[in-house]
Formats: sequence, C-alpha cells, structure tokens
Amino acid sequence: MYRFLLTPRWWGINLFVMLAIPFCVFMGTWQLGRFEDRVQSHEQAEKQPDPSTRAAKPLDELLPVDKVTSGRPAMATGTYGDQFLVPGRELDDRQGFYVLNLLRTEGGKALPVVRGWLPGTASGARVPAAPQGVVTVTGDLQASENIHSDGVDARGGLPEGQLGMISAAALVNLVDYDVYDAWVTLPEAEAGGTGGAMKPVPAAAPAGSGLDLKAFQNLGYTGEWFVFAGFVLFMWFQLVRREAEAVRDVALGLVPEAGPADGPEDGEAGPEGIRPEAGPEGAGASEGEAAAQDLAGRTPETAQGS
Repeated sequence: MYRFLLTPRWWGINLFVMLAIPFCVFMGTWQLGRFEDRVQSHEQAEKQPDPSTRAAKPLDELLPVDKVTSGRPAMATGTYGDQFLVPGRELDDRQGFYVLNLLRTEGGKALPVVRGWLPGTASGARVPAAPQGVVTVTGDLQASENIHSDGVDARGGLPEGQLGMISAAALVNLVDYDVYDAWVTLPEAEAGGTGGAMKPVPAAAPAGSGLDLKAFQNLGYTGEWFVFAGFVLFMWFQLVRREAEAVRDVALGLVPEAGPADGPEDGEAGPEGIRPEAGPEGAGASEGEAAAQDLAGRTPETAQGS
C-alpha cells in the first residue's frame, strides 16, 4: 500500500521533510541558546556591584568597552573643544537634549563627554559654557550608540551643531581629528557652578545584559521554529494518509483507475459492449456497404426481374 513512497514525486517530498525538520529544530535550539545567554548575563550583572561605585581608572585601561567595563568610572585629561547638542533625549519623563563636548586629550584623540541634560528643544538653546583650560574628567564609560539605541535620530538633516547619535562614526564627519569609540557621562554637575543648571545623565546598562524585549523575542522565535517543525511533520502525515486512502480505494474497486476524461476510443466497446455510434460520414459508408452486399447477393435473373 505504501509503495508510492518510493516514487520520484514522493522522493522529492520526503527529501524536503528530512531537510526542513532538522533545520527548524536547529534554528529553534539556537534561538533558545540566545535567550539563555541573555538570562545568564542578566543574572551575572545583578550579582556584580554597581560599576559606578568601583574605583576610577584611566580611560585607555578600560577600552574597548564591553559588558564588564561599561558603566565603570573612567578618567581622562585634556581641554574641551567642539560642542554639540543631542536632541530628542528623555530624562525623568521629560523631553530635552544632551550637552556634549569633545575633550581633546594629550594623545590627540578626543573623548565625547556628556556634561548634562537640559529640558526643551536644542534649536536656539543657551547652554552653560564648558570649563576652560586643562581639566580632568571622571565619567561613567559608555559604548558608542547605534541606530537601535534609545533616543537615537538616524534620519540626518539636523541643524548645524546638533548630533543625532553619540558615536565615533557620527563624529568623524563633523571634526577633523580622531575620536574615541566610546563616551562618558558626568555623574555630577561640574564644579564651579558652570553646569549647575544641567542634570547628570545616568549611565545606561550594557547592551544585552538585561531581559529586554530582544530577549523575549528570542524566546518567541524559539517557539515559532519548533511549531514550523511540527507543522511540516503534520502535513507530511496528512499527505501520506490521503495517498494511502486513494490507493486503497483503487484496490477495492471503489474508484476507477482511469480518470473521468479517459473514455473508450472510437471503435471500442463501451461498458456494455456497445460500440459508439459513427458520425454522419460513418453512417453514409455503412449504407453503401449494405447496398453493395445486396446487389452481390442477387442473381442475374433476379436482377432482371427486378
């Protein structure tokens, strides 16, 4: 009954099922592993002390920024240079903007420093001036932002002096010197009262260290891939069952083997031994044959008498 599984058509179906199910299981397992990694990172982050409470270290010792060094206090010495306003940033449920200055270090590279946050819009805003001369700043280290970071404006077209994303990639086109692939946020208002009107910007948690929406997306994708694997197996069983039922019906004589369009050809007997009727041309030929046979059966005398 199941010999049809060895036909070329079913070889293709079986091959697809044999490849699709392991692939779905593999992808579901991979997504589950991603979710477990995020859970583990979250648990480890909760066990570790607050990075901002640890001793400050020179900036170069904490680079590159990763899950361990993110949020750690970093020290850098230099002079403040170019200033940018970062619009569309929310703090305490209020809309405002960051005040960012580039600290030109002794090595020549510049470190983006978020000096604080101000409410309102960045266009035409008056901000406190940055300290003059050589200063040493200590701020919480942060990784460069990307298009998925909160508050980032990647559309472009911002007015001059404004910045949509805090990253070396965004700043490299605005200044003619090298920029660190990191930035710091000052945990307190600047000394001397120059930044007293600004609020400190708290450091954000390292990317991928919390149970955010992406973590639960991984869990959802896990379920989807396993559902796909079950669906493929279910459809294969359905196709096999229907094919087996069709083969059984043919074997029992419940349905003819030939399709409904396959009828008897001309000249062949139909279901009851009756040949199909001929068309008009066939009818004329039968009448001519009958007349010839009638004449052949008559004798000359009979023919004269008639």
